[in-house]
Formats: sequence, C-alpha cells, structure tokens
Amino acid sequence: MRVTSHISQQVEQVLDELLDVMPLSENHILVVGVSTSEVLGERIGTAGNRDVAKAVFAPVEKLSGEHGFHVAFQCCEHLNRALVVRRETLERFRLDEVTVVPAPNAGGSMAAYVYRQWPDAVMAESVQAHAGIDIGDTFIGMHLRPVAVPVRPSVKRIGQAHVTVARTRPKLIGGHRAVYVLDGE
Repeated sequence: MRVTSHISQQVEQVLDELLDVMPLSENHILVVGVSTSEVLGERIGTAGNRDVAKAVFAPVEKLSGEHGFHVAFQCCEHLNRALVVRRETLERFRLDEVTVVPAPNAGGSMAAYVYRQWPDAVMAESVQAHAGIDIGDTFIGMHLRPVAVPVRPSVKRIGQAHVTVARTRPKLIGGHRAVYVLDGE
C-alpha cells in the first residue's frame, strides 16, 4: 500500500533527524506515542488502523536494531498511558510492570500492534525516556525526563497527524553565582 509506504518513510526521516541531534544507544529509551486515527486524518481514538501501526513500527524497529536504543510505545489514556516495552527494557531500567493487554479500543491500535509483535512484550506503568516522538498529539511529555528540548524535524506531519519531537538533557543548575565548593565558613 503506497500510503503506508509513505508513512514509513516519514517516520524514518523524523527518527534520522532526531538521531542526528541526539545519538541514541543501548543506554537510552525512545518513547513513541501514535494516534493511527490522526495519521489517517480522523479524530484521535475514532479510526484506529493496524496497517498504519505496522507502517510506523517498521522504521522504529529497524533503527532501534541498528543503534541499540530501547523503545517504549505509549498507550492511550484508557490505559493511563502505560507503555509497551520489551522485558529487557523493563528490567534494565527498573520499570514498574503492570498487567494489561492493550487492545485497539483500550490502549490504541499502535500499542496493540506492538504488543503482538514482540514475543517478550510487557507493560510498564511509566518511563523517563531520553527522547520522544509524538505522532498525533498523544502527549508523551509525562514520559520524558526533565529537561525536554524540542527538536524541529523537517517533516511536520506523519500522514495527516501533527508530529512533535523532543530530546532531553540534564538539568542546568546554578549559573554564574552558583557556589560549588565550601570556602571554609
């Protein structure tokens, strides 16, 4: 299907541009939120689509394999935005496991698709990801580490869905008046 091929190309380009700004490795988690309905130009939660989920999943899985970073796919609000992760990710980052199986109408088509693709898929309550891609305004911010910094990809839409990208950085504290050594008071 030509439409899904184009979606995969757009996702890969966005992810390539993120990786140019913030190289991700086995020490990082990328959180991905997707409304397959929004990708199709419909209102979020109204027209979930497995083919769109498959088209988004393929380039994320490919680049994750090439670079070694971990991926967490966010569910919708019906599952409190829990995330599908691999068991290795859950254990390595000491995430809290929850028990639920995402379905298209409770969790979203994207999460339901991913859960069935990974033989070691488990559900995590939350993550503190190092970077994220939000396709369709699914609000991944609750799963990003402080401090989130916007990344401006050249692709502004995946299909019909608005796309936003963020990386994170350590907090900058102090400034020119900060004291870092106790001077014998």
